[in-house]
Amino acid sequence: MSVLDIRLGADVLVIGGGPAGAWAAITAAKGGAKVVLVDKGYCGTSGATAPSGTGLWYVNPNPKDREEAMKSREALGGYLADRGWMQRVLNQTYSNTNQIAAWGYPFPLDETGVSHRKSLQGPEYMKLMRKQVKKAGVRILDHSPALELLADTHGVAGATGINNQTQGTWRVDASAVVIATGGCAFLSKALGTNVLTGDGYLLAAEAGASFSGMEFSTAYSLAPAFSPVTKSAFYTWATFYYEDGTVIEGAGSQRGRSVIAKTLLTQPVYARLDKADDLLQKAMRAAQPNFFLSFDRLGIDPFTQKFPITLRFEGTVRGTGGIHIVDETCATEVPGLYAAGDAATRELICGGFTGGGSHNAAWAMSSGYWAGEGAAVYAKRIGVGAAQRNAKGLSEASGLPKLATTRRGTLDTSDIVKAVQDEVFPYDKNWFRTGAGLEAGLDRLNRVWDELKRGVQAGDGNVVRVRESIAMTATARWMFTSGLERKETRGMHRREDFKAIDPAQHYRIVSGGLDTLWAKPLVESTAVQPSKEAIV
Repeated sequence: MSVLDIRLGADVLVIGGGPAGAWAAITAAKGGAKVVLVDKGYCGTSGATAPSGTGLWYVNPNPKDREEAMKSREALGGYLADRGWMQRVLNQTYSNTNQIAAWGYPFPLDETGVSHRKSLQGPEYMKLMRKQVKKAGVRILDHSPALELLADTHGVAGATGINNQTQGTWRVDASAVVIATGGCAFLSKALGTNVLTGDGYLLAAEAGASFSGMEFSTAYSLAPAFSPVTKSAFYTWATFYYEDGTVIEGAGSQRGRSVIAKTLLTQPVYARLDKADDLLQKAMRAAQPNFFLSFDRLGIDPFTQKFPITLRFEGTVRGTGGIHIVDETCATEVPGLYAAGDAATRELICGGFTGGGSHNAAWAMSSGYWAGEGAAVYAKRIGVGAAQRNAKGLSEASGLPKLATTRRGTLDTSDIVKAVQDEVFPYDKNWFRTGAGLEAGLDRLNRVWDELKRGVQAGDGNVVRVRESIAMTATARWMFTSGLERKETRGMHRREDFKAIDPAQHYRIVSGGLDTLWAKPLVESTAVQPSKEAIV
């Protein structure tokens, strides 16, 4: 690509090149659509899945196994999950996983020669998915983050962005857009999340989309204090210690992370994977080799030596909140706009508790498949002339900066990011929530928002930082607004002033807004088909 602008036409534009985006692009192309995929990084290597191993919610289609699979997290999620959606995801994941095997993914064989399909190695998986995306005839623009959606009175009509390497601009006019940009980890340095800054949320909000489950965003994952790898499952076999070597009682229980979080407020916490036998140790190294890299470099044996741990914030990446979808095609309220993967709410299958790796991976491939399919059908219905619409960028209408401002006194994006992180990272603010704390945090975030509206500069010269800082601020504000609305403790949302679950609040909460925030219970009548008249 040269520094010259690129302009393309497509039936479907997919924003995001992780598993959800890849499945959306492949399925849309399979449906006869002309597809362009843009990725903030390099499709196949960027995002949370690519550098890691992940479990997979792959369950054989027999009633007993499926029933157990659906029941497994219902209570943890506050019984907000929908069994109809669970069944759909289980069916689609089973089919898609078998398709991956047919494409040549090297699933391991068990001792009887049966293919074991309950986990995926991210590097091999995403390398294969990129190959299939290209094989489907999809045009890929790597290192090309989207800066704003395009729209007219009929709905979204594409997007514009920039190439991070050449600084050349691009524009894709499309009849339908799938947002598959992942969640928001607020640049917490969790592995693979450096590109996951809530960009897709901001794009969707500027178009008029709403969000669901943003209060379920307090996802902190156990990690060695010296490592970005957040693979919490291994700590099932850990014992946790104070600095003096005394065991921390209750830290290894189901509610152990709250114990660990409270302890970390005042002193270090150490772990040792001393419950894993020799056979399990070998299996762990084979399943998650990158977990052990930092240990090996430092000469630490995590099975015999204590090591310091932290709770690294992963926000909506491992949380369940995201863009609200209104039907089985993963459409939003906005005509022509679809959402998939971590960018979309996963409450439908997880309720208010994290889907971890397995459920999130299943949701990514399933929702990506449906969003791509739905977007292709929508594009066909709109017709071939849709890409020639005189669509305008939505950031101008929202009043939010798309590029850096050079006005004297303008805050730098690094200042904005730190201000937001100071609200969402601390355990005493965001893990142990109170109404007063959320209100005070939201007030501070609103002041940051006002500063952003006046302009922001990128000290490192990367204009993408401008939109990232806006997206992270907006995401935190929706999180806190939804958290204030839910006056109970349910799922991963913990209110110290409302410590019990309230049966009267057995509902999902939708939220939205840019300058003026709102949040309210989702009642059945709000789950409507998207309007065909205009953007909401």
